[in-house]
Amino acid sequence: MAEPLLSVRNLRVEIATRRGTLLAVDDASFDIAEGEVLGVVGESGAGKSITGGAIIGLLEPPLRHVGGEIRLAGRRIDDLDAEAMRRLRGRHIGAIFQDPLTSLNPLMTVGRQLVQTMIAHLDLSPREARARAAQLLAEVGLPAAQERLDSYPHELSGGMRQRVVLALAFCCEPQLIIADEPTTALDVSVQAQVIEVLRRMCRERATAVMLITHDMGVIAEIADHIAVMYAGRIIEIGRAEAILRAPAHPYTRGLMACIPSMHRRYRDLPQIEGSMPRLDAIPSGCAFHPRCPSRLPRCDRERPVLAPAGATQSACWLTAACDQMQDIVAARHA
Repeated sequence: MAEPLLSVRNLRVEIATRRGTLLAVDDASFDIAEGEVLGVVGESGAGKSITGGAIIGLLEPPLRHVGGEIRLAGRRIDDLDAEAMRRLRGRHIGAIFQDPLTSLNPLMTVGRQLVQTMIAHLDLSPREARARAAQLLAEVGLPAAQERLDSYPHELSGGMRQRVVLALAFCCEPQLIIADEPTTALDVSVQAQVIEVLRRMCRERATAVMLITHDMGVIAEIADHIAVMYAGRIIEIGRAEAILRAPAHPYTRGLMACIPSMHRRYRDLPQIEGSMPRLDAIPSGCAFHPRCPSRLPRCDRERPVLAPAGATQSACWLTAACDQMQDIVAARHA
């Protein structure tokens, strides 16, 4: 991996409740280089969006960042005050959220929203900003881009609104984009178009992207690296082709098995039994062990840490046991 643009080390986020403090993100570490896409995948409640919120500085009480470091281009950003973070968020970090209607002001035209954002962060006149806004809307594939500058969000379809959000995210040439479920509310054909636009724009601008999703199909289309989260922890991380070809963690294998294939016939689509544990009821040892079909006796007592597992890193005692067995066999044949 190239020199990381974003470096996250040992990130911890807590939720303060009346019954005590819960750990929502536990010791998460990862890097993203310029022009690369890190896909962060897992079920609802895994901690994906909270991780993204901590990076972009949008955690609200009762959530709070309590540990670890976040560095953007070598500069630590998790200890910035609110005003400094606001300036950084507009200029150097862009965001794309699941529902474009919550990202756009319904009382302002899309052109005015783009123009105001660029004037606030770039040295542009209103005329220059408007010309750039039209260019960006055309670049993200919005039909009749010049005319759409004067449209209100409710006058556009869901796919068109998400393209406007893409233009907003890229309008100040940010170094990093946090994309949180950007295609969930779209139909499949529009979803593919939006993913292609996102991939092309991040490559052309050397922008790093953290793509948060529960959809392994979307991850397979765009990600260079994948981080799999479960119960607030990263349980597998590595290059996308390695994880997609040979996932090491049983949970990752379960996610992969849930993807329908055109080459197989199903009586029932495979699923992972059980559900993600609540934050106040995370089991001891490996949090996944109650749902794991391959659990070992130590899984309910000891919590595994990320360790090399073939071409990836996996937090699983099963992969550790396999590696240990391979070492024994190799020693006997030496």
